[in-house]
Amino acid sequence: SWDAFYQAMQAARDPNGEAWAELNDIDGVGHIVAEALVEFFAEAHNREQLDKLLAQVSPKDAEKIEASGSPVAGKTVVFTGSLERMTRDEAKAMAERFGAKVSGSVSKKTDLVVAGPGAGSKLKKAAELEVDVISEDDWFDLVGA
Repeated sequence: SWDAFYQAMQAARDPNGEAWAELNDIDGVGHIVAEALVEFFAEAHNREQLDKLLAQVSPKDAEKIEASGSPVAGKTVVFTGSLERMTRDEAKAMAERFGAKVSGSVSKKTDLVVAGPGAGSKLKKAAELEVDVISEDDWFDLVGA
């Protein structure tokens, strides 16, 4: 919801906090975008302009995607390394079709890392956080594709 997003932007001001990590964990949001969002919401005049806009429009809450009951439904998955059987976009679409959330970075909220050849820092981070790591072939077996 808009209210949840707004509150998260206020909480994300702490670069060591959980809200900051969650913001960076959103697919397509990296460090630079996260900083820009936090800086935007830190400015009083930006919040005032948003309040004026919100007096005229009512944002709808995001629709939740129904989980398919697959073994990855509701889980956060990260793809890393070279994928040999699918493109990164195909991997993301497949995971989402099976009810998973795809993230661009590994965090304590990551449930599964699918690692191909050449996996580097994300694989290392997964090991540090004791996140399950599987191969691309294991991914296909897991989702039954």
